Amino acid sequence: MEEKREKKVKVWKKESTIAYEQELALLQVELLKFQNYVKSSGLKILMIFEGRDAAGKGGTIKRITEHLNPRGARIVALEKPSDTEKTQWYFQRYVKHLPSAGEIVLFDRSWYNRSMVEPVMGFCSEREHHKFLKDAPEFEKMIVDEDIKIFKFYFSVSKSEQAKRFTARETDPLKQYKLSPVDKESQKLWNEYSLAKFMMLSATHTDDAPWTIVKSDNKKKARINCIKHILNFVEYPDKIKSKKIKVDTDIIVYGRDEAISMEKKFKFSLKS
Repeated sequence: MEEKREKKVKVWKKESTIAYEQELALLQVELLKFQNYVKSSGLKILMIFEGRDAAGKGGTIKRITEHLNPRGARIVALEKPSDTEKTQWYFQRYVKHLPSAGEIVLFDRSWYNRSMVEPVMGFCSEREHHKFLKDAPEFEKMIVDEDIKIFKFYFSVSKSEQAKRFTARETDPLKQYKLSPVDKESQKLWNEYSLAKFMMLSATHTDDAPWTIVKSDNKKKARINCIKHILNFVEYPDKIKSKKIKVDTDIIVYGRDEAISMEKKFKFSLKS
């Protein structure tokens, strides 16, 4: 008996979506090549993803790790500290998650909670905040001295775009889990978060561990350019031609340049 043919359905896609998917697939192949080299050479790679709520960190991490071997790539997303952890050295609970030889570790938020959410929401004292800004560069220097390569990404979303994404989370049952009381305060405390961001970039952008700003109002461009930035700063066999991983400088911004730009805006607002 002849098998019934499965019904086919026409699917319409934007040309820009097809181009994005093709470019993403190409870059994900490069990430696999890179991971293989990390494993064979015993390299230690640490990636930190920070930014305001709904800035696009999680979506980018998902695309980076989507096709990597999970045995050599870990995502770390810690819950709030336990009562025991609250009594420890602030960095202590993060240390055990740092990469071993042959590993890529991606922090979905990190010790930089103490430079953004904690001081703005009153979860740490002013003294603890300032102490962190002084200690973080020293801590990261110790990490780099142990031959761990650090990428620090700050995803920068506009206030209007963040509001749109919060609204989408409220109405989409698959995204509602992402909403928290802290998220709902983000819009009201926009200026406080901006000041905290400026202080963080000014104090912790160093030669050992510089910040890379990813302008993320366009999620797809943010993901593509974040991956390209990573591939630009690592070497591995059979690497793609450099023109294929050239970043868009409207999307990828040097951390110090962002701090300088913010400082100018603060000065202007004080005068006006």
